[in-house]
Amino acid sequence: MGENGQRRIADNRKARHDYFVHESYEAGIALVGTEVKSIRQGKVNLKDGYAQIRGGELWLYNVHISPYEEGNRFNVEPLRPRKLLMHRGEINKLAGKVQQKGYTLIPLALYWGRGKVKVNLGVCTGKKIYDKRKDLAEKTARRDMERGMARH
Repeated sequence: MGENGQRRIADNRKARHDYFVHESYEAGIALVGTEVKSIRQGKVNLKDGYAQIRGGELWLYNVHISPYEEGNRFNVEPLRPRKLLMHRGEINKLAGKVQQKGYTLIPLALYWGRGKVKVNLGVCTGKKIYDKRKDLAEKTARRDMERGMARH
């Protein structure tokens, strides 16, 4: 259980490695029944996912939700675009941010909120290789410091 009774379904750990996350927003997601059942089993992958605004609506792309085994003809395409549900004002605000140079919308996490599947969307900019190296060096230094403190 997370904060406010939210239960994590999936995290996009690669997003924090590849991008600087400037802000995050919560969005609902429009799913069909078999997708929800598959998500309940934890069969979802956010790794290559991204969101875009098309025609005034927010869409989620490249998020893989495996077909439900007992879903037979009701199963849908695993990588199909899925509509994200946000208020019009929030979508317009995001559109303004994304039009700035280098910003993109990346799904950071999928979780249960108030009985519905929610997506935590991050407004991100890409990291360069030297940024990734710097983050790794900081992480290693912090880990070494914690080990040293634990020993003494």
